Amino acid sequence: MFILELTYTAPLERIDALLPAHVAWLEQHYANGTFLASGRKVPRDGGVIIAVAESRDAIEALAATDPFAQAGATAYRITEFVPTTTGPELAPHRESLPA
Repeated sequence: MFILELTYTAPLERIDALLPAHVAWLEQHYANGTFLASGRKVPRDGGVIIAVAESRDAIEALAATDPFAQAGATAYRITEFVPTTTGPELAPHRESLPA
């Protein structure tokens, strides 16, 4: 599982102009099961996406397709973690630590 932290590198006017394309990109990855949750940070200087993928390389490649990233309007910080404990809704994504 991955936490994708976005930090805007462009003014909010530019972010707002790119927002429809970014939302369409999010919706595509919700539909295919990659994204589990997302939203704006408070204060509004970026966002957060919780995602699942087979590898860090795959999630990095996916992040590069974000219209925000393609326009140079955001920087990504990607953190991988092992979800050993979850709420019931995320139970299918629980993992065990390696022995």
